[in-house]
Order: sequence, then structure tokens, then C-alpha cells
Amino acid sequence: MEVDLNCDLGEGCPYDAELMGLITSANIACGFHAGDPATAHAALESAARHGVKPGAHPSFPDAENFGRRELARTARQVLDDCLYQVGALAGLARAAGVPLGHIKPHGALYNLACRDDAYARPIIEVAELFQLPLLGLPGSRLQALCAGRCPFVAEGFADRRYRADGSLVPRSQPDAFIEDADEAVRQVEWLLGTRGVQTICVHGDNPQAVAFVRRLREALERQGNTIRAFHDRVAS
Repeated sequence: MEVDLNCDLGEGCPYDAELMGLITSANIACGFHAGDPATAHAALESAARHGVKPGAHPSFPDAENFGRRELARTARQVLDDCLYQVGALAGLARAAGVPLGHIKPHGALYNLACRDDAYARPIIEVAELFQLPLLGLPGSRLQALCAGRCPFVAEGFADRRYRADGSLVPRSQPDAFIEDADEAVRQVEWLLGTRGVQTICVHGDNPQAVAFVRRLREALERQGNTIRAFHDRVAS
């Protein structure tokens, strides 16, 4: 089976360079929740060197809370926020000589878009405008509303636990995270086998990120999986 490993990078964390060599696609922060133009440009150049497929990682304008607080925004505000962020990153990507391959909303914007049409629709409009696939939770409103407008890529999380309804356990709860790589591998097997996911997210903002991703990748490869970017498998 082919497995894509994606990671949120360009957020000012110290592990980006090592992680870039272990993943196949990267979600590059656009500056609203973390990062800045120089950080984003450097991450895109690193992605180009490593053969990693980069995508835009737009967020609520909330750097103080790392984009993880749900904000009340109108559809026009979400549209403008995402147009600005994806457009800016697309320009930096062009300068780095590597095209953007997808869009993945960050944090609270991601979670809201997966369950609320008012947040999903403007993000889909941006993806449609830039002709890019959109990542989100399988079975979500984001997936339903993408139909006929832009490709949708079902995403699973190796290091986050799930609720029964398929949503993620909130970060505020003590059992939200998976820290054991063996448990993560079992969850990835479940996600690939029963949830139809096409890409697996591994977060890059914790001190054990590099060791965790390395162990996860090695375990998946031992099982006969091929680690490969999803982009070539997604119809345009």
C-alpha cells in the first residue's frame, strides 16, 4: 500500500530540516498562526531540495493562540484570509521553483471547516480558484461540499486520538495525543483500512517529533508499505 506522510512545517519549530527528509508532503504555514515570509520561503526551498510536495497551511489570524482558538468569522473574512495566505505562499513557491500541490487549513479553522458549512465553503472556493486539492477529515462537511468543485484528499492523524464520530479529541483533553510509535502504527493501519485516508499527518511541533516520525516510517516500510506523496494519485 502507498502511504503519504504529511507534516505541518514552517512554523518556527527547530525540527523542520530533519523532518523534511522523512516526509513526502509538507503543509507550510502562511504567517497568520506562525512563521513569516522568510521562514516560509526557506521551507519551500527545503521541500524542493528533498523532493517533498508542499502545500499551503492557512489559518485564522491568531498567532497568539497558534491558530488553535475557534474564532467567529464571516464567510467573506474566511475567504479573504485564505486568499491572502495561499496567494502569498504561491508567490514564494514560484520563487523557490516548486509549485503548491494542496491546501490544508490549520488548527481551529480545519476543525470548524470539517463540521460547519459556513467555514468550509469559502475554503473550497479558494481551493477551486487555485485549482488545488483540499485536505480534511473523511466523512466531514468539507468532503461533502468539495464534490464537483475541487479534489478532496482524506486525511488521518497518526498522533491524535479520535472520537466515535470521527472528529479529533480536543487538544485540551489529556488523552488527545498518541506518543507511542507502535500505537500510532496500529492507528494508521485502521485509518488506511477502514477510513479510506490518502495521507497521514504527523505533527512537527513537539520535542519527540523526529524520533516519532522516523520510527513510524520505518514500521510502515517494514510492513511493505511504500511512502509516496499522494499528489500523483489524486485526479485533477
